[in-house]
Amino acid sequence: MDSFQQLLGTAVVLVAHPDDEVIGFGALMQKMKKAIVVFSTDGAPRDEYFWKSYGSRERYSQIRQEEAREALSIIGAEPVFLSDMVKDGIIDQELFKRLGDATNALDRMLERIQPDCLLTLAYEGGHPDHDAACFIAWHAGRRRRLAVWESPLYHRNADGSGAVQTFPKLTGDEIELRVEGAALEKKLEMFHAYKSQKLVLDHFRPQVEQFRPVADYDFTQRPLPWKLNYESWQWSMSGEEVSHAFASYLKSEKL
Repeated sequence: MDSFQQLLGTAVVLVAHPDDEVIGFGALMQKMKKAIVVFSTDGAPRDEYFWKSYGSRERYSQIRQEEAREALSIIGAEPVFLSDMVKDGIIDQELFKRLGDATNALDRMLERIQPDCLLTLAYEGGHPDHDAACFIAWHAGRRRRLAVWESPLYHRNADGSGAVQTFPKLTGDEIELRVEGAALEKKLEMFHAYKSQKLVLDHFRPQVEQFRPVADYDFTQRPLPWKLNYESWQWSMSGEEVSHAFASYLKSEKL
């Protein structure tokens, strides 16, 4: 099976939150024999800022799951909520703190599905959950000798400017998919299913999707040497804290 054909069989798409899958894989999934989208977190952070207008964090999470089901039904993809498979769930922004639970739950699912490949988000410092999803997919692929592919969502450049849907560093193995016609129409329909996110198309490039085999990352180090996107947002975690969680998990496996 050549590299691109891997992506067109039965694939597990491991993302962090409802809507990640549309931006990164909305057109590619339409070409797959079977697409199973695994959402790693419950989509609802602890910070009241994100969910106040919905009355509770739990209600906001429920709405995001409902939107995910609606979006994926447009293309016949199957949603799986990893957070529902682990005790106490996995809260948005905290996936890096729950690596063991998430990895074990994903492993059980992969054993049942036996996919042709895994797709995930790039290790680019855009969101700590995106970085954790990349680590978990890479780890699963290594354990199962399963091909793992990645797609970029967003990150910060060295000068602090934002970048979307482009890798911070190229490996030469990138594949670009141009999205047009009926595939683009369906992707946009999925995009607009996420009403709670108030997504703005101008912030992304729906006509383009990029993929490559997961890069040879050192997950024990921060993804980029400069200030990361979530550090610029002044969130509570740092790149060192997230990468230390990855390093600690890898070390615990060797004990």
